[in-house]
Amino acid sequence: MHEIALGGHAPGSDDDTNVISDASELEEAGDLEEARDILMDVLCDDLRCIDAHAHLGNHAFDRAPETALLHYEVGIRIAELSLPAGFDGLLLWGMLYNRPFLRCLHGYGLCLWRLGRLAEAQKVFERMLSLNPPDNQGARECLFAVERHEAWPPDDDPRPPKRRARRRAAHGDSRRILL
Repeated sequence: MHEIALGGHAPGSDDDTNVISDASELEEAGDLEEARDILMDVLCDDLRCIDAHAHLGNHAFDRAPETALLHYEVGIRIAELSLPAGFDGLLLWGMLYNRPFLRCLHGYGLCLWRLGRLAEAQKVFERMLSLNPPDNQGARECLFAVERHEAWPPDDDPRPPKRRARRRAAHGDSRRILL
């Protein structure tokens, strides 16, 4: 088993400005339309920008998980084209350019869980743990919940920690989540 990083310079960013960060800041400020427009512009320039796919999935996660699933899947498929055939190594979170792929995998697994596709979600979370054993995204906790056949927490769940955990998980935050 070996450790690799998925790439060098991330499409859609440069040393001076990072449009993905700009889109994230706009989203946090509540300007989802402008954030989406920026991400779509990035993809018009370079469809291979995995992080743009991850963030578009994050934008759709709450209101349209089926749409989010598609965004995450596109990012996953693009990233997989960069991996050697039969890859069984590590893609650690600590390697900056692995993060977009890991974000897409995580969002994909969360969408599958949310849609009740537990067996598929389990495989995704297991894959995440094999690629990144330190588990910076909390895939292990998600895996345990899916293995226990827990339903996705309802959107109207009044317990704030769960809502915060879902949001952090959907956005690929490096902090651990507790469900």
